[in-house]
Amino acid sequence: MMQTLPEERIEKLLDGPYMIVDILPRRVPAEGPGQYPAVERYYRGAEEITLKKLGLLLKLNCYYDLLVVTGGEEILNPAPKDLRSLVGEVYLNILTGDALIVSDPDDHYMTVYGAGGDLAGLLEKLAAAEGLFVWMPEEN
Repeated sequence: MMQTLPEERIEKLLDGPYMIVDILPRRVPAEGPGQYPAVERYYRGAEEITLKKLGLLLKLNCYYDLLVVTGGEEILNPAPKDLRSLVGEVYLNILTGDALIVSDPDDHYMTVYGAGGDLAGLLEKLAAAEGLFVWMPEEN
């Protein structure tokens, strides 16, 4: 049986349904009141958001393998300090279970593709523990 390469798995998952792990509980309307653009700029690349993302990923790694793919390099279950040096610094594709977690250092959210069942439930619990929310976009 031929094993699927990480790049092929990533491409396939990117076409599927996804959920958002975010500092906000739902999508902000494009023309909504408030000052979302200013808040987004404030949190862009903020250390506290990086630490929340890292905390979620480290805790998830206690239950699932994490295959971190970045810049052509693949790292299976990176040491916590190594993962810390990546989160918030570079764009990451993280394969875990049957899902893909995408983390951009400039975003205050992560996108999770293909998570279902136990993984989705666990992500919700871990996100809540980090003060984050999990929500599904309406277009899913």
